[in-house]
Amino acid sequence: MNSLEGQFLVAMPDMGDERFAESVILIVGHGDEGAMGLVVNHELANLRFADILDELDLGDPDAVIRLPDSIRQRAVMRGGPVEKGRGFVLHSSDYQSGNTYPVTPGVSLTATLDVLKAMAFGPAPHSSLFVLGCCGWSAGQLEDEIGNNGWLTAPFSPALVFETPVEERYEAVLASLHITRATLSPDAGHA
Repeated sequence: MNSLEGQFLVAMPDMGDERFAESVILIVGHGDEGAMGLVVNHELANLRFADILDELDLGDPDAVIRLPDSIRQRAVMRGGPVEKGRGFVLHSSDYQSGNTYPVTPGVSLTATLDVLKAMAFGPAPHSSLFVLGCCGWSAGQLEDEIGNNGWLTAPFSPALVFETPVEERYEAVLASLHITRATLSPDAGHA
């Protein structure tokens, strides 16, 4: 199978693992050793970006309080069940640090504190999404799950991640494949 890096995975209706029900996952790495992805459509309840800044002591508390609500109240996404306490920022490629990894043209991933400071106090990437945790698959595991009808693959769309409301992302990625929940069959087909 070719690398799925930079593509979406869409959970099928009969996904056996409740943690991934109706998930849209961006694959940020895929090779012979396995794969890594970030869920981009499930928010963590009762946790906002300002809470992360406070928890990590990333700036003067008075400066954090004075941040605009658009920054303070940003959603924190549940990126997956692996390394739940580790943060990742998916962002436009206009932000770069020594630890930035290109995922797909125009979109990169950074997992260091410098990007969180930039998101809060500038210079911020034009577009960004903060997630806690990730998804991981061992060698061959993701390919087996796709072969067993656990996931659909879909082309990546920056607009879906950075502009589409969180609660509309699952339907939007299905629409990009010209299907709906109603027409999504739980039965596998192989040509």
